[in-house]
Amino acid sequence: MTDAPETTTSAPAEAVAVPSPAADAAAPAAQPESTGRPPRSRGGRGRRARPTEGAAAPEQEQQAAQPAAKQPNAQRKPQQQAARKVHPVLERLFELYPKLFGARFLPLKLGIYQELLAAHGDEFKAEDLKLAMGLHARSTRYLECVAAGHPRHDLQGNPVEPVAPEHIHHAILEAFRRRQARSKEDLGPQLRERIMAAIEASGVGREAYAERVRARDDASNAALDDALAELGRQAAKREALVRAFEASGKTEAEFADMYGMDPKDVSRTLNRVRRDKAEDEKRAAAAAVAAAATEVEAAKAAEPETAVADDTASTTETPAA
Repeated sequence: MTDAPETTTSAPAEAVAVPSPAADAAAPAAQPESTGRPPRSRGGRGRRARPTEGAAAPEQEQQAAQPAAKQPNAQRKPQQQAARKVHPVLERLFELYPKLFGARFLPLKLGIYQELLAAHGDEFKAEDLKLAMGLHARSTRYLECVAAGHPRHDLQGNPVEPVAPEHIHHAILEAFRRRQARSKEDLGPQLRERIMAAIEASGVGREAYAERVRARDDASNAALDDALAELGRQAAKREALVRAFEASGKTEAEFADMYGMDPKDVSRTLNRVRRDKAEDEKRAAAAAVAAAATEVEAAKAAEPETAVADDTASTTETPAA
């Protein structure tokens, strides 16, 4: 079953003004109607003690002493019946594609709405399908699966393409806002860690990532800058370690022993820096190739105009005698 978007509903009117048992017990007891019988004598043995006026009856006292959760009042029933309703189209999509709309959500490929409409146009109305897909895409569970960095999937459940870094970043921020609204704890450090992981997993580099995801929202940009600053600090520490290692002239084990470090940590840091440098060089080479291709395309676009000018000039030349 798919997850409907989170909404807040007000309590039903009948669940608001339910009198408590304690209030009932505090109210004066109603006077019994006269039966026309003479009053009983107060004397004699075996007479029963009558409750004092205004006191709670034993069953009222027992009910008032019960915890509120155990009292059979009408306040609990609306809460038990307030189950979330799922859009019928999403229910049907769950039956048709349980891998995508079932207990576990997966990011959907771009253009899947058109594919669903083409495959089930006789069953779904376009506006109903569009509404259902919007509810699905805005649900917290779907945002979480996108924020996790899973690839996009087709209707058969096959991964077809990665999710763009800006879409992952948006999902991380929106999921964080919803969790933070429900939590009294500051989840900012967790948000920073998630953004840092997304930046490193994007493979586009810190600067390119920032250009793609930066928005007009000050809070979102502040969270991005915080993550970028922390990544910069970590990178600076790794580079300092590499420089110290290269200047020492020692092996990795000797260097680790000299500074009291774990040899595995030293080896992991050195390999990380080498890998980052290789990726930076690869990205720089790819950017140079893209720039050269752009220049070639621009030159080709200008060639037809030159050729037309040459043809015009050749036709206007006076033919030789």
